Amino acid sequence: MYNVMLVDDDYPVLELLSETIQWERLGLRLMGTHENGWNAWEHAQREMPDILITDIGMPKMDGLELSEKIRGIRPNVRIAILSCHHEFDYALKAMRLRVQDYLLKDTLVPEDLAALLARFKESIEQEHQIGWEQTRMRHLAAETRELRKVQKFKLFIDQPLLFPGQWTGELREYGLFTEGRFCLPVVGHLEDYSSVKQRFTSDETLHFAVSNVMNEAMENLEPRGVHIGYQARTSLLLFSYRPGIQTNVYETASAALREIGVTLNRVLKIRMSFILGQGCASPVELKASLGELLGEGQRFYLEPGTISKREKPLPVPPGGPPNLFAEYGRASQELREVLLGSRPCRATEVAEAWIGRIRERRYPPEMVKDWTLKLLLDLKLKLHSLQAVRPSYSADTLHKELMDIASLAELRQWLIHHLTGIAGLKNAGSGMSKRPEVAEACRYVSLRLHTRICLDEVAEHLYLNPSYFSRLFKKETGMTFIEYVTSMKMERAKELLDATNHTVGEICERLGYDNQSYFIKTFKSYAGMTPAEYRG
Repeated sequence: MYNVMLVDDDYPVLELLSETIQWERLGLRLMGTHENGWNAWEHAQREMPDILITDIGMPKMDGLELSEKIRGIRPNVRIAILSCHHEFDYALKAMRLRVQDYLLKDTLVPEDLAALLARFKESIEQEHQIGWEQTRMRHLAAETRELRKVQKFKLFIDQPLLFPGQWTGELREYGLFTEGRFCLPVVGHLEDYSSVKQRFTSDETLHFAVSNVMNEAMENLEPRGVHIGYQARTSLLLFSYRPGIQTNVYETASAALREIGVTLNRVLKIRMSFILGQGCASPVELKASLGELLGEGQRFYLEPGTISKREKPLPVPPGGPPNLFAEYGRASQELREVLLGSRPCRATEVAEAWIGRIRERRYPPEMVKDWTLKLLLDLKLKLHSLQAVRPSYSADTLHKELMDIASLAELRQWLIHHLTGIAGLKNAGSGMSKRPEVAEACRYVSLRLHTRICLDEVAEHLYLNPSYFSRLFKKETGMTFIEYVTSMKMERAKELLDATNHTVGEICERLGYDNQSYFIKTFKSYAGMTPAEYRG
């Protein structure tokens, strides 16, 4: 008999499936039902399932992470996803996890699952007959082909082109530069990379998911093309076409890119922006065009989700490029005044105005990043010296976050997120005493908003008796410790709702809440509206 594991945080679904399926008659054993991925993973480490039926969105560990962990130990496990939406049309082929099937909860009946389980059992038995090793080798071969393609094009882009004729033959293997045909290069840039990477748990998983969806989506599009997953956040698309008076390759390629963008958003919930290069008649022209397209300048100022032709670089003025640091003193003074004044919430308005100036004048991207980092670090240091807030981010942390930012739109969200956090902490800190125990407790909370925080834990950190600490905190701040923690988490929730595309469920988990209903209720009590109403 083969072992089956059911995982879903919706208990009625678990109850329905576990009680109505004739497990033994199917030659299966229901080894366990679990309401979150973490509990399922702990059980799986003691006894691995042959078949995994799992929901996606669950507390503690989602279904995709659970699938990846189990697949890592038992590569031939059969996996089916329970989904509430038609968002996985391509996901069966998109996920490197090789999910075999999916079931829609809205229309799910036990007979459908029973039929799926029967197919799984049959395929396992067939696999045992032909040998798991042969199946595994086929999957590895497909992944190896994709990796070789990526490596070949990286070599083409990064190394000198010593033998153009040889590369003509190499590229024809992918349908490029066949007789009389040109190549139109396009670079696709993933938006909101940091957030997307967290959902996919690793660059490797993200890379294969995007590559598989791209390859599938491009099969039936015109003009025909090839996709190369150049990096986790950057894709190359090379369209092959025959030039002619009646052919406008930019229009047909743009239409294809729009369809690809819709597919990526629908299947993987990601957005991509595209820059189209010039049509190329030879590998030499293609290499030069790709080098220009992969430059940072135009990408940095590209609006999210747009499709644009490559722009020619602006001529450098006689005195050199415009210097954003010449404006530094004014920007720093404006932000200090609003953050230290009576209306720190106006910092967002000031930041928006400066982002608008930067977009208009097109400063070099690296200069913009250095300027923004210096501005933020100086503001945090200034406010800390005035004991308005305590720093919760090191310079190294901010620098690492900034390195993941590829566009001005992402930089805007990042800067406003930090300025809003400073303003919130200043508001929370106004009127507080400067007792070091209370200040340290507030700092401790600000660094751990993603976890559950209890009074006893903080009292132990401060080497204080919990009852004494509770009375001290209430006396010095005018609110209980739990009220303070809740207010800080809710302010952080507002920031995430304003500055990110995270779902309410994702924000709930990021703030250490296991129960989404409780989180929504708490938010409504604090803000006077639900998270969805606040965002909308």
